Parts: sequence; structure tokens; C-alpha cells
Amino acid sequence: MINQKEHFVAWAQLITELDDAKEHLDSLTKRMVQDGGIDDAEFAVELGHVYAHLNRVWHSRSQESEITEEQWPIFSQFPNDLKPVG
Repeated sequence: MINQKEHFVAWAQLITELDDAKEHLDSLTKRMVQDGGIDDAEFAVELGHVYAHLNRVWHSRSQESEITEEQWPIFSQFPNDLKPVG
């Protein structure tokens, strides 16, 4: 796992991705509570967006540099080496 001291730029990108996931999830939650629901298609898009941020965090956790344009779509995909807990 990278750290802030040794890999400042990559660490900043990782933290930004986590913050973005949190912001989007908070926004989705507030909107769903306010509206009283959401349709499946829109819900899928919104959760897909949150997952993309989280997926990039997971895939870049050991990368010592920023995510490149070529890596972006690969790192946005669901990980196959992470097992859900709970």
C-alpha cells in the first residue's frame, strides 16, 4: 500500500477518489430520501459511478504514480481479487 510520505501524488489521487466516492454516495442518499425513491436505471448509473471511484482506489493502492489514461478504464472495473465481507 502506498503512503503519503513516499508517494505524495499517487496518494493524493487515491484520497481524491475516496472523497469523490463519498460525495457521490452522500448526494445519492440525500436525493433518494428527498425524492422518496429512484428508478432502477438511474440507480444503476449512480452506483456504477461510485463503484468506479472505489475500484480505482483498490487497483491503485500499490501504484507509486498517478493513474494513466490507459489505466483509467482498466482500474475502473470491478476487482477480481477483493472478496466482499459481511
